[in-house]
Amino acid sequence: MGLVLRKHSEVLKKSSDQFLLFLGIILISINLRTSIASVGPLIPFIREDLDISNGLAGSLTTLTLITFAIFSIFSPKIGKRLGNGRAIFLGILLLSIGVVVRVLGGVEILFVGTALTGVGIVIANVLMIPFFKAHLPEKLGLLTAILSTGMSLFAAIASGISVPLAVDLGWGWRGSLAFWVVFMLLALAVWFPQAKAKPIRNKGEGQVGKNVWKSRLAWQVTLFMGAQSVMYFTMVTWLPDMLISKGMSPVKAGIALSYMQLISLIGTFFAPSFLMKLRQQHMVILGVSLCYLLGYLLLFSSQEWVLFVAMTIIGIGSGASLSIAYTLISLRTAEDQTTSNLSGMVQSAGYVLAALGPMLFGISLDLVGNWDFLIWFLLAMTIQFLFFGWSAGKDQKI
Repeated sequence: MGLVLRKHSEVLKKSSDQFLLFLGIILISINLRTSIASVGPLIPFIREDLDISNGLAGSLTTLTLITFAIFSIFSPKIGKRLGNGRAIFLGILLLSIGVVVRVLGGVEILFVGTALTGVGIVIANVLMIPFFKAHLPEKLGLLTAILSTGMSLFAAIASGISVPLAVDLGWGWRGSLAFWVVFMLLALAVWFPQAKAKPIRNKGEGQVGKNVWKSRLAWQVTLFMGAQSVMYFTMVTWLPDMLISKGMSPVKAGIALSYMQLISLIGTFFAPSFLMKLRQQHMVILGVSLCYLLGYLLLFSSQEWVLFVAMTIIGIGSGASLSIAYTLISLRTAEDQTTSNLSGMVQSAGYVLAALGPMLFGISLDLVGNWDFLIWFLLAMTIQFLFFGWSAGKDQKI
């Protein structure tokens, strides 16, 4: 009888632990983009309050991406030293501190806090996929879908409610940005058991993994991710302002960006499990590229309904491309440490490219004042996305 009760208790504990793990993954995914996506719709308010230029405002997103690029290199080493569970906890803690710090003062404090949010995000972001592969490899497709979907869903929500929080509730841009720390604290509480747990022994532990920086395939995956990131972060930063220039109100422009990201959930959730069943993924990447091309071309229109059709098409492609990029990190590696190394490389070199997008466009807008340049820029990135994705999508291992 005692043995039966003990086994029953162990089953219940295992179920409870797995529930907390899944809930923790969901809560962490919620927090990996809200601090970035909430900024774009608020740029006009930040720009006016702090009296800064378009170029400087655009560099807020650039600064986050630069910290992504730098600390992506070190994140696998942090994960190896602390254990991925503890390192992810540290990342969310730094993110929450940065979100609070950036609203406490003027331009300098804003940039310090923004850099800190970038450090926190990238530590968690780089280590989530290796964490999945080490702990629950049989659920890799599902967990990648949950991660990508949570990121995209709450990025959409953050974009849509940033201006209403600032204007309708009277919180201003500072209160609107600080609001998201509530979800970060909740994630810390639920993830705490993973931070306390003893790191599991990964297969191949003690090895350094493959040198991904010398791998042609690794660079193809990285540049594919870079193109995807350039398009996403440039859109999130500047799409609301572009739509305002075409006659939309700030609230409606924020809702439009939110709508695009909500639509992206279709591609985000279903892509990983579908991709895991395919031997090669390059034809899927071709289809996503065509979505981008058509969607961006429709942005030349000033008719509101055409713009929403464009954002529907772009949104589906954007969601799928994020999931494809994350899934390729797992599919193109064999050992756990190589997965961590590739994840770090992809989010380091990839975000170096992404960091240039919002800032360069902001500077170009100050110089030429022509929003069509944004569309041509995004079309050029789509060509890079297809070029490198076609090779990265073929069945091979680093």
